[in-house]
Amino acid sequence: MAVEAGADGVGLFRTEFLFLNRTTAPDEEEQVQAYRSTAQVLNGRPLIIRTLDAGGDKSIPYLNIEPEANPFLGSRAIRLCLSQPELFKTQLRAILRVAAGFPVRIMFPMIATLGELRRAKALLAEAQQELFTRAESYAEKVETGIMVEIPSVAEMAEQFAREVDFFSIGTNDLTQYTFAVDRTNPNVASLADACHPALLRQIQRVVEAARSNGIWVGVCGELAGDPDAIPILLGLGVDELSMSPPSIPIAKEIVRGCSVSQAQILAAQALQLDSAESVRTLIKNSALQL
Repeated sequence: MAVEAGADGVGLFRTEFLFLNRTTAPDEEEQVQAYRSTAQVLNGRPLIIRTLDAGGDKSIPYLNIEPEANPFLGSRAIRLCLSQPELFKTQLRAILRVAAGFPVRIMFPMIATLGELRRAKALLAEAQQELFTRAESYAEKVETGIMVEIPSVAEMAEQFAREVDFFSIGTNDLTQYTFAVDRTNPNVASLADACHPALLRQIQRVVEAARSNGIWVGVCGELAGDPDAIPILLGLGVDELSMSPPSIPIAKEIVRGCSVSQAQILAAQALQLDSAESVRTLIKNSALQL
């Protein structure tokens, strides 16, 4: 569906779906088959595989995640994987094997500290060594990035940019954690609008850090497919937008119709506003919105 809609790659392959609705984790071979079949359909287009993002609103009983009062702030995503290194390395080995023959990239979710990133990279190196010992074909070098979903990473983007090949800004969770809003709670969900200048300024900071360190930046939250937001994201200097397949055609039309210089002016104006509503009004009154 994505290829038919005009996608130039997959910006976020959600591997948790391989782990849901079953009683045991998928083994290495099953994961290899799933990742390889996706890469084959993409026919040379890049595939960014997000490592297991379980926990939060994605409960997987056999992973033995203890009940938590606030699972969105608990043992989820990379935290869970680092606490279960064999589970994590099984997935990393599968990705590395597929990356030997296809343009596959690895993305770690829910990174909060440099220490977590370094531990994840160390386990990736261990997975490579294990494949070497087994005489398996694997990618010796694979582009590795992180999702920017937690304000601590946006604040320290310059330091993180020195240790990764790309950033992908997950605006859904970044908004949730910035505004202390549970986006699944209808009583407060209206506060979670990623067009707010508080979010846009974080995106700007991440893009600037990436530029100064020669890496690229994508956006993979719902904001990436929001027609209102696309001109702003272009103006902020985002390189890649990842969205659901139905959103691709309209997004491409907006991008093709945008003047970069106009988008930059619009983004600069948006950063000076004080609410998401004022930003959306600015966009609707501009010449860059379809």
